[in-house]
Amino acid sequence: MNLTRRSFVGSIGASAAALSLNTIPAAEAQLVFMPADWHAAEFDKLLKSKARVRQVFDCQKIDNGDLFGPMKNSINGLHFGFGIPSDQIKVVAALRGQANLLNFDDSMWEKYKLGEYTSIDDPKTGKPATRNIFYPKKDGKITDQQDPKSIYQDYTIQALAERGLTLLSCHNATEHQVQGIVKKFALTTPVEDIVKDLQAHMLPGCISVPAMVSAIAMLQMDGNYAYTMG
Repeated sequence: MNLTRRSFVGSIGASAAALSLNTIPAAEAQLVFMPADWHAAEFDKLLKSKARVRQVFDCQKIDNGDLFGPMKNSINGLHFGFGIPSDQIKVVAALRGQANLLNFDDSMWEKYKLGEYTSIDDPKTGKPATRNIFYPKKDGKITDQQDPKSIYQDYTIQALAERGLTLLSCHNATEHQVQGIVKKFALTTPVEDIVKDLQAHMLPGCISVPAMVSAIAMLQMDGNYAYTMG
Protein backbone atom coordinates (compact mmCIF):
# COMPACT_ATOMS: atom_id res chain seq x y z
CA MET A 1 0.00 0.00 0.00
CA ASN A 2 1.36 3.45 -0.93
CA LEU A 3 0.65 5.51 2.21
CA THR A 4 0.84 9.21 1.38
CA ARG A 5 0.23 11.97 3.91
CA ARG A 6 -3.23 12.52 2.43
CA SER A 7 -4.24 8.87 2.72
CA PHE A 8 -2.56 8.65 6.14
CA VAL A 9 -4.62 11.49 7.61
CA GLY A 10 -7.78 10.41 5.80
CA SER A 11 -7.59 6.93 7.31
CA ILE A 12 -7.59 8.19 10.90
CA GLY A 13 -11.38 8.35 11.25
CA ALA A 14 -11.96 4.85 9.94
CA SER A 15 -9.16 3.42 12.07
CA ALA A 16 -10.48 5.13 15.19
CA ALA A 17 -13.92 3.65 14.60
CA ALA A 18 -12.44 0.20 14.19
CA LEU A 19 -10.46 0.64 17.39
CA SER A 20 -13.61 1.24 19.42
CA LEU A 21 -14.72 -2.28 18.58
CA ASN A 22 -11.46 -3.77 19.83
CA THR A 23 -10.81 -2.19 23.21
CA ILE A 24 -7.70 -3.65 24.83
CA PRO A 25 -7.85 -4.46 28.57
CA ALA A 26 -5.55 -2.25 30.65
CA ALA A 27 -3.61 -5.26 31.94
CA GLU A 28 -2.54 -6.33 28.44
CA ALA A 29 0.32 -4.81 26.52
CA GLN A 30 -0.80 -2.64 23.62
CA LEU A 31 1.94 -3.56 21.21
CA VAL A 32 0.69 -1.52 18.25
CA PHE A 33 -0.81 1.97 18.50
CA MET A 34 -3.75 2.91 16.29
CA PRO A 35 -4.44 6.50 15.08
CA ALA A 36 -6.88 7.29 17.89
CA ASP A 37 -4.24 6.37 20.50
CA TRP A 38 -1.67 9.03 19.69
CA HIS A 39 -1.38 12.68 18.63
CA ALA A 40 -1.98 12.13 14.91
CA ALA A 41 -3.34 15.63 14.24
CA GLU A 42 -0.42 17.33 16.00
CA PHE A 43 2.07 15.17 14.14
CA ASP A 44 0.43 16.02 10.82
CA LYS A 45 1.09 19.70 11.57
CA LEU A 46 4.79 18.87 11.78
CA LEU A 47 4.57 17.15 8.41
CA LYS A 48 2.92 20.24 6.92
CA SER A 49 5.38 22.71 8.44
CA LYS A 50 6.35 25.45 5.99
CA ALA A 51 9.56 26.29 7.83
CA ARG A 52 12.49 26.82 5.48
CA VAL A 53 14.72 24.50 7.54
CA ARG A 54 13.27 21.32 9.06
CA GLN A 55 15.50 18.98 11.05
CA VAL A 56 14.85 15.87 13.14
CA PHE A 57 17.33 14.56 15.73
CA ASP A 58 17.19 10.79 16.36
CA CYS A 59 18.15 10.24 20.03
CA GLN A 60 18.28 7.04 22.08
CA LYS A 61 20.62 7.74 25.00
CA ILE A 62 20.20 10.36 27.72
CA ASP A 63 23.94 11.12 28.01
CA ASN A 64 23.37 13.38 31.01
CA GLY A 65 21.20 15.66 28.89
CA ASP A 66 23.98 16.44 26.42
CA LEU A 67 21.85 15.09 23.58
CA PHE A 68 20.15 18.52 23.49
CA GLY A 69 23.45 20.34 22.96
CA PRO A 70 23.58 19.69 19.20
CA MET A 71 19.98 20.88 18.88
CA LYS A 72 20.93 24.15 20.54
CA ASN A 73 23.96 24.41 18.27
CA SER A 74 21.84 23.81 15.19
CA ILE A 75 19.25 26.44 16.12
CA ASN A 76 22.01 28.96 16.88
CA GLY A 77 23.95 28.13 13.73
CA LEU A 78 20.90 28.40 11.51
CA HIS A 79 19.69 31.64 13.07
CA PHE A 80 22.89 33.56 13.82
CA GLY A 81 25.28 31.94 11.35
CA PHE A 82 23.04 31.43 8.29
CA GLY A 83 20.61 34.24 9.05
CA ILE A 84 17.49 32.07 9.02
CA PRO A 85 14.60 33.76 10.89
CA SER A 86 13.58 31.91 14.05
CA ASP A 87 10.08 31.25 12.72
CA GLN A 88 11.60 29.54 9.68
CA ILE A 89 13.43 26.92 11.78
CA LYS A 90 11.69 23.73 12.93
CA VAL A 91 13.74 21.32 15.01
CA VAL A 92 12.27 18.07 16.32
CA ALA A 93 13.72 15.83 19.05
CA ALA A 94 12.75 12.24 18.26
CA LEU A 95 13.34 10.61 21.65
CA ARG A 96 13.33 6.82 21.74
CA GLY A 97 15.01 4.16 23.83
CA GLN A 98 15.87 5.39 27.32
CA ALA A 99 15.90 8.99 26.07
CA ASN A 100 12.11 8.70 25.76
CA LEU A 101 11.87 9.01 29.56
CA LEU A 102 12.89 12.66 29.22
CA ASN A 103 9.43 13.33 27.82
CA PHE A 104 7.72 12.92 31.22
CA ASP A 105 7.17 15.43 34.00
CA ASP A 106 8.45 15.56 37.58
CA SER A 107 5.53 13.64 39.03
CA MET A 108 6.38 10.60 36.89
CA TRP A 109 10.08 10.78 37.74
CA GLU A 110 9.15 10.68 41.41
CA LYS A 111 6.35 8.11 41.20
CA TYR A 112 8.27 5.56 39.12
CA LYS A 113 11.79 6.28 40.42
CA LEU A 114 13.05 7.18 36.97
CA GLY A 115 16.25 8.67 38.38
CA GLU A 116 17.12 5.43 40.11
CA TYR A 117 16.07 3.42 37.05
CA THR A 118 18.32 5.46 34.74
CA SER A 119 21.15 5.96 37.29
CA ILE A 120 20.72 9.74 37.07
CA ASP A 121 21.41 11.76 40.21
CA ASP A 122 19.97 15.17 41.01
CA PRO A 123 22.89 17.64 41.33
CA LYS A 124 20.96 19.46 44.06
CA THR A 125 20.66 16.40 46.30
CA GLY A 126 23.33 14.00 45.10
CA LYS A 127 20.67 11.30 45.16
CA PRO A 128 18.69 9.58 42.37
CA ALA A 129 16.60 12.25 40.64
CA THR A 130 12.95 12.40 41.61
CA ARG A 131 12.32 15.17 39.07
CA ASN A 132 13.12 15.71 35.42
CA ILE A 133 16.34 17.65 35.97
CA PHE A 134 16.75 18.23 32.21
CA TYR A 135 13.52 20.22 31.83
CA PRO A 136 13.67 23.54 33.75
CA LYS A 137 15.49 26.37 32.03
CA LYS A 138 18.31 28.23 33.72
CA ASP A 139 17.70 31.54 35.46
CA GLY A 140 20.00 33.54 33.21
CA LYS A 141 18.66 36.54 31.29
CA ILE A 142 21.79 37.39 29.32
CA THR A 143 21.02 37.84 25.64
CA ASP A 144 24.59 38.08 24.31
CA GLN A 145 24.87 34.89 22.28
CA GLN A 146 28.65 34.86 22.84
CA ASP A 147 28.27 34.66 26.63
CA PRO A 148 28.37 31.07 27.99
CA LYS A 149 25.56 32.02 30.39
CA SER A 150 23.39 33.44 27.61
CA ILE A 151 19.88 32.16 27.07
CA TYR A 152 21.12 31.13 23.64
CA GLN A 153 23.57 28.70 25.24
CA ASP A 154 20.93 27.11 27.46
CA TYR A 155 20.08 23.65 26.16
CA THR A 156 17.57 22.58 28.77
CA ILE A 157 14.31 21.23 27.37
CA GLN A 158 12.23 24.20 28.51
CA ALA A 159 14.67 26.75 27.06
CA LEU A 160 14.78 25.00 23.68
CA ALA A 161 11.00 24.49 23.66
CA GLU A 162 10.62 28.27 23.99
CA ARG A 163 12.78 28.56 20.88
CA GLY A 164 10.56 26.18 18.92
CA LEU A 165 11.87 22.69 19.71
CA THR A 166 9.22 19.95 19.54
CA LEU A 167 9.56 16.70 21.50
CA LEU A 168 8.30 13.36 20.18
CA SER A 169 7.54 10.46 22.53
CA CYS A 170 7.71 6.87 21.26
CA HIS A 171 4.91 4.53 22.34
CA ASN A 172 7.04 1.43 21.73
CA ALA A 173 9.88 2.85 23.83
CA THR A 174 7.44 3.69 26.62
CA GLU A 175 6.13 0.11 26.64
CA HIS A 176 9.67 -1.28 26.71
CA GLN A 177 10.93 1.05 29.43
CA VAL A 178 7.89 0.39 31.61
CA GLN A 179 8.50 -3.34 31.38
CA GLY A 180 12.00 -2.69 32.70
CA ILE A 181 10.70 -0.44 35.49
CA VAL A 182 8.14 -3.04 36.59
CA LYS A 183 10.83 -5.72 36.69
CA LYS A 184 13.45 -3.60 38.49
CA PHE A 185 11.14 -2.41 41.24
CA ALA A 186 8.91 -5.52 41.38
CA LEU A 187 5.78 -3.46 40.76
CA THR A 188 2.37 -5.10 40.73
CA THR A 189 0.69 -2.37 38.67
CA PRO A 190 -0.11 -3.62 35.13
CA VAL A 191 2.33 -2.40 32.51
CA GLU A 192 -0.39 -0.79 30.42
CA ASP A 193 -1.70 1.19 33.39
CA ILE A 194 1.75 2.70 33.93
CA VAL A 195 2.13 3.41 30.21
CA LYS A 196 -1.14 5.33 30.21
CA ASP A 197 -0.13 7.18 33.37
CA LEU A 198 3.14 8.29 31.80
CA GLN A 199 1.45 9.35 28.58
CA ALA A 200 -1.01 11.43 30.58
CA HIS A 201 1.93 13.29 32.15
CA MET A 202 4.08 14.23 29.18
CA LEU A 203 5.87 17.57 29.10
CA PRO A 204 4.01 20.54 27.56
CA GLY A 205 3.84 20.33 23.79
CA CYS A 206 5.21 16.77 23.63
CA ILE A 207 3.69 14.71 20.80
CA SER A 208 3.08 10.98 21.15
CA VAL A 209 3.80 8.77 18.11
CA PRO A 210 3.19 5.02 17.66
CA ALA A 211 6.75 4.05 16.71
CA MET A 212 9.64 6.51 16.47
CA VAL A 213 11.40 4.72 13.64
CA SER A 214 8.20 5.08 11.61
CA ALA A 215 7.65 8.69 12.66
CA ILE A 216 11.17 9.61 11.55
CA ALA A 217 10.54 7.99 8.18
CA MET A 218 7.32 9.99 7.77
CA LEU A 219 9.11 13.22 8.71
CA GLN A 220 11.81 12.53 6.13
CA MET A 221 9.50 11.40 3.32
CA ASP A 222 6.43 13.61 3.69
CA GLY A 223 7.87 16.47 5.75
CA ASN A 224 11.28 16.82 4.06
CA TYR A 225 13.05 16.92 7.42
CA ALA A 226 16.83 16.57 7.41
CA TYR A 227 17.87 13.56 9.53
CA THR A 228 20.53 13.95 12.20
CA MET A 229 21.75 11.18 14.51
CA GLY A 230 21.61 12.54 18.03
